[in-house]
Amino acid sequence: MTHKKTLIIGASTKSDRYAYKAAERLLANDHDIYLLGSRTGELFGKEIVTEPIPFSDVDTVTMYVSAKNQEGYYDYIKSLKPRRVIFNPGTENPEFAQHLETHGIATEEACTLVLLATGGY
Repeated sequence: MTHKKTLIIGASTKSDRYAYKAAERLLANDHDIYLLGSRTGELFGKEIVTEPIPFSDVDTVTMYVSAKNQEGYYDYIKSLKPRRVIFNPGTENPEFAQHLETHGIATEEACTLVLLATGGY
């Protein structure tokens, strides 16, 4: 199994949030995570940052912010050159997805938790 470095955009320390659950499951499946959220904090020993920083070797970006809140991340995500971006339920953004694909970045409208549970991550 290849362990993928994943950036979670919309990270939260609130245990009822799907971004929290995704961080927990990604780590349980031995994937390294980076966390970007609206508030600083710590989650499973990893720092949540509030400003985009140039993380290295990001394979996957998984989105937990609505389409209207994604625009500020467009150039940042492209600069990371991830292999793919996952738009979790409620974060679908066809315009941005098309833009990413024209830059060679694959997109999926999928649930990170389901992908992990079914071995499709």
